[in-house]
Amino acid sequence: MATNTERGLVLGNDSITRCWWCGSDAEYVDYHDTEWGHPVVDDVRLFEKICLEGFQAGLSWLTILRKREAFRVAFQGFEIEKVARYTERNVEQLLANAGIVRHRGKIEAAIKNARLALELKAERHSLAGYFWSFEPAKTKKIRSQTDVVATTAESQALSKDLKRRGWSFVGPTTCYAFMQAMGMVNDHVAGCNHWQTVDTLRRELKRP
Repeated sequence: MATNTERGLVLGNDSITRCWWCGSDAEYVDYHDTEWGHPVVDDVRLFEKICLEGFQAGLSWLTILRKREAFRVAFQGFEIEKVARYTERNVEQLLANAGIVRHRGKIEAAIKNARLALELKAERHSLAGYFWSFEPAKTKKIRSQTDVVATTAESQALSKDLKRRGWSFVGPTTCYAFMQAMGMVNDHVAGCNHWQTVDTLRRELKRP
């Protein structure tokens, strides 16, 4: 029989079994328990998530998580209309902000993506309706760490369509991380204490 480690599980100091990747860091554990994989249908929260996944490219998610509140202040809560109005002056201010990831390309992409998100909302009525249209018809239950994939056909399709629309920092891997985070799939490992919670939330969710 496979051990917890082999299955991609870790037993916390609170005797709760979780996915291996959150380790014992309190902030990471809280994110795993209360956010990751929980279905999101709010446009602002979805925009925040896809922006932060873009900023995470090449970095650890924990780095982004620890800077998230600073990001929220810097990008005015990721209110799409507000970010879409950012100018070069705002870009320079953000580049001087040590609380966030100071990468010009990623900052400019977030602003451009906000403008494109407004166009997408006008076309599809909501970002949620658009993003959730890429939900897989079937998903494979994660039974070990080795079952976790970096991309899927659906994340590739989402990435391709976003890029066609002009979005940046939305490669297939970034899109799949976004899909995992916003609950489009349940990639908690079977045996994780929170797998059932997320499964129930997904079953009860009214899709946009």
